[in-house]
Amino acid sequence: MPDVERELAGRTALVTGGAKGIGAACCRLLAAAGAQVAVNYRSSGDAAERLVAELLSEGAAAVACRADVTSDDAVQQMVATVESQLGPIDLLVNNAGIFDFVTHEETTPEQWQRTLDINLTGCYRVTWTVKQGMIERGFGRIVNMSSISALRARPRSIAYAVSKAGMTALTKSLAEAVAAHNIRVNAVAPGLIDTEIIKDVDQSIVDSIVANTPLGRLGQPDDIAEVVLFLLSERSRFMTGQTIVASGGRVMLP
Repeated sequence: MPDVERELAGRTALVTGGAKGIGAACCRLLAAAGAQVAVNYRSSGDAAERLVAELLSEGAAAVACRADVTSDDAVQQMVATVESQLGPIDLLVNNAGIFDFVTHEETTPEQWQRTLDINLTGCYRVTWTVKQGMIERGFGRIVNMSSISALRARPRSIAYAVSKAGMTALTKSLAEAVAAHNIRVNAVAPGLIDTEIIKDVDQSIVDSIVANTPLGRLGQPDDIAEVVLFLLSERSRFMTGQTIVASGGRVMLP
């Protein structure tokens, strides 16, 4: 049986959008599993620094690294900084993302492009920046944050749904492309999670979603972080190209 308490010891993890919500929960759990953790953020610098201070106080190695994932230069600088301070990146969690709850009439070209640039192309930029090193070392574990919005119609978050469907497709295709290099690529598709991303959603809609969730509650960031840890660990060693749904039963795949 694997030693799950320190199963990521000696590994360096980069979590994009790691300062809050699901990203922060991932950073805490990966650090607890022994990984050295780089907390990426774009605008939540104070939250990132507090999280890093927390992880350091618990004996983990951690750094905060600011980068806008829509910028090639910023991503390349971030990766270089992480590798100089913590070592080569073995584990990548592509979590940075935005969500706009808008109708199709309210979906502008600017909103559409911004959503795809951050949620999907940002994932591409970061992954392509780290994957060559993973190929050269013959080891890499990547988890992409998709959504059940990729699996069901979402008339009031069309751009978001498209971006997450693209991330699921990216996961499958890249997984097959790099499998021979001992790199595994998987994704998680959360349901509604209790984070800042739903702050603009009417409470009546949230209540309706909970009422239609078999487990009867919102998901918590830790619920998703546990799935991420599993996919990054060797407990999932025979899995690649998969999207794991964690939605409290609201979406059930065949």
